[in-house]
Formats: sequence, structure tokens, C-alpha cells
Amino acid sequence: MMPRDNMSSLVQRLARQALATFRGHAAAETKAFLENQSRLRGLLAQVKAADLKIVPRYAESSVTSHSLGPPVTYMHICETDDFSMGVFLLKHGTSIPLHDHPGMYGMLKVLYGKVRISCFDRLDTSPESASGGQQFSPPLLPFQKSSLKASLLRSVGEYTEESPPCVLSPHRDNIHQIEAVDGPTAFLDILAPPYDPDDGRDCHYYKVLQPGSEGADKSAEGQVEQTHVWLMEIPQPSEFWCGGEPYPGPKVSL
Repeated sequence: MMPRDNMSSLVQRLARQALATFRGHAAAETKAFLENQSRLRGLLAQVKAADLKIVPRYAESSVTSHSLGPPVTYMHICETDDFSMGVFLLKHGTSIPLHDHPGMYGMLKVLYGKVRISCFDRLDTSPESASGGQQFSPPLLPFQKSSLKASLLRSVGEYTEESPPCVLSPHRDNIHQIEAVDGPTAFLDILAPPYDPDDGRDCHYYKVLQPGSEGADKSAEGQVEQTHVWLMEIPQPSEFWCGGEPYPGPKVSL
């Protein structure tokens, strides 16, 4: 039997609420689903690094940061057919490149440090009909045009441990990039259902072709005006890979 302190830990309650929320993949956003999702969001907002027995890391030297080990590591906490939960740790000056979550929900909560998250929505437009006479620099090769995705840059925001969770759904903010800002950072991540290439949920990477994030007007809150952009699917960037490390916090039983 699991020790009482583990059974009542915040991460245990979080995992059980995630299971209740996403059981059966929650294909329809019913009233019950939305209520459970709200409860999950409320629990996630409470999580601190200390709840997971994670000690915040300080800025590494440039040699340590970029020459030794992976730029990003992952602490696995638990996974079922319905959701996965773990912690991503980013070194100073690194990022998780622009990527999608096909048919998936997601929530992340910063544990320490600061991240900048750029969120995109995919638009239901075919590359041929939407691009028209659009010219790109450098020009695209014919086979690359099928990899174009008409998209909307919805927001660019910075998150710290004091910020509420960042939430994505299958159709909103589903494509995003996460950058470490001003030093190392870590965040707790819940995905539902988990990535599974055999079930049509592989991770795809993109680059922005149409200028948007640099040229958009910023508001006082640091957000950007929604901007139409073009994304092109690319292989996983060579400078990005993710290693693993042990999770030191309370165990989870489901």
C-alpha cells in the first residue's frame, strides 16, 4: 500500500483529477468534462516545485549549458492510455521548437524560472487555395507546398511560477513553441491523450514562413495582435533533443 503522505499528495490528487477529466479521451466537451477540466486547472495552479521535490536550478555557464548533455530533459511521473504527466526542464537559452499536439488537450504550469510561449491555431484552408500568389523567401520547391499550414498566431506570453496554467485544446493554441527566458526553467506538463504515432498522434515540427511574431504590434501586457502566418512542417530540428532524468517527488498510483 502507498504511504499516506503519497496518497494525499497534491500530485496524486492532480493525477486522479486528470484521469477523471480525460477518461475515454473526453472526445465531447460535455458539461461534466468542462467542470472536471476546471477542477484540474485549479489543482494545477496550486503546484509548486517543492510539491514535486524539485530544487530550482541556476543559470549554467555557456559551456555547461550548450556543450554537455541534452538541452531539455523530462521527468516521467505517470502515464495511462488517457493522459501523461511529467516535468520538462529547459537549460538557459534553450527552447522546445514549434510543434503540435494532434487531437490532444494540454496544460502546463511553470515550476520555476520563466518561459515564453508562442501559440498558433491551424486554419482550415488548403495550401493551394490559400497561398495563391504568395511568395516566400527563399522560394519554395514544388514538393514543399504540400507541407504548408495556414495558421493564426494567437498569442505570445511569458509565464512564471506565479502565472496560471497555460491550456491548449485540439483546436485552440494547439501548436506552440516554448522558450526558456533569462535562465533555466521547468514546467509540469499534462497531455491527454498521450502522443502515440500508431494512433495518429505523432509530434510534428514547424517553422514560420510568413513574418508575424517579429512584426506584430505588442500590447501593454506583452501579447501580440492575432496575425495570419504560414507554417511549414520540418524534420525535428537537429539542435533539439530531449533526455530523461529521475523524478524525485511523491509517487503516483492510479
